[in-house]
Amino acid sequence: MGGGLQNGLIALAALAARPDLRLVVLERGSTLGGDHTWCFHADDVPAAAAAWFAPLVAHRWDGYDVAFPTRRRTLTSPYAALTSARFDAVVGAALAAAPNARLVRGAEVDAVAPGRVGYRHDGQWHELTATTVVDARGPQRTATDAGWQKFVGHELALDRPHGLDRPMLMDATVAQDDGFRFFYVLPLAPDRLLIEDTRFSDGPDLDRAALAEAVAAYAAAHGWTGRVVRTEHGCLPMPWTGDVVAPTPGLIVGGYQGGWFHPVTGYSLPIALRVAQAIADALAADREPAAALAPLVTEHRAQLGLAFRLTKMMFRWFAPPHRWGVLEHFYRLPEPTIRRFYALALTRGDRARLFVGRPPRGLSWRAVFGGAPAPLAKELT
Repeated sequence: MGGGLQNGLIALAALAARPDLRLVVLERGSTLGGDHTWCFHADDVPAAAAAWFAPLVAHRWDGYDVAFPTRRRTLTSPYAALTSARFDAVVGAALAAAPNARLVRGAEVDAVAPGRVGYRHDGQWHELTATTVVDARGPQRTATDAGWQKFVGHELALDRPHGLDRPMLMDATVAQDDGFRFFYVLPLAPDRLLIEDTRFSDGPDLDRAALAEAVAAYAAAHGWTGRVVRTEHGCLPMPWTGDVVAPTPGLIVGGYQGGWFHPVTGYSLPIALRVAQAIADALAADREPAAALAPLVTEHRAQLGLAFRLTKMMFRWFAPPHRWGVLEHFYRLPEPTIRRFYALALTRGDRARLFVGRPPRGLSWRAVFGGAPAPLAKELT
């Protein structure tokens, strides 16, 4: 249920393992994957997934840059991106080509139970039974103890080449409005850019018009002129409490709703890949997928616990205009640690490196020891 990133990857992985699998994907919208761009490090793709995952990749780069008020760095880790358009085409084609697979667009799911799904399509009620149901219909969980990641992005077709050969993953040299703020720039072609204004904020209010104007101003300041050919936006909770929804026989809750996400960064692809490959491996071995996910649940739960603590530190120990110091401090680390952090696959050594050395600038010791939220910025300056 749901044709987003998690279930699209599960469909591809499952069909690669069992081409004759009886599989149905129910998607409420008209396209798979919504309107998103997913980025990842090349090392995030396990060898077992390389063949079936490769057709999804729309863009690749040899590295990327980050920039902060007092630190700038070029990282040489290979970086890549999926687009919704490529995702919809590849997953849709795989489902169409498989003899026992089916994609239902415009499906409204009304009832869910282990091994059973009820949905409406074209005014008719349908019911399906299955050995395994995967519910990954999006970020429906309620977040109370949370910050928010908000963004508006414009894909621009430029009047002339932009001259960039790698992404600017995080340009935090801009005014720190509404929390930690940075621009994200992906060179999609010599004359095409995706530019996003992203903010780690205390509240979920997203002023799309204001952020769109900010994107236009950022492009103009860099001499990039052209027309907007596509837009994307989002507002995701960045919680510091929660857990993984443990699979039960016949039912797996996937994606954000199931706790399979990265609360600090919002990066979901590496985690979704691990879930998809684990399910595919279970199918190939004729094992029950929900039970086969148990070791992954234990591993992800441990990683999630640390990530929740880091998210709480960022939002509770640092005043909004000073949160950039957390990320600037993070980018002093070795590249392998950075890659594993984004994949939420930290080792014990990585965890130690996160806390070694001087603390990030902007830290409020009153918030650390008093338990109260960080004071306003003017109290820290």
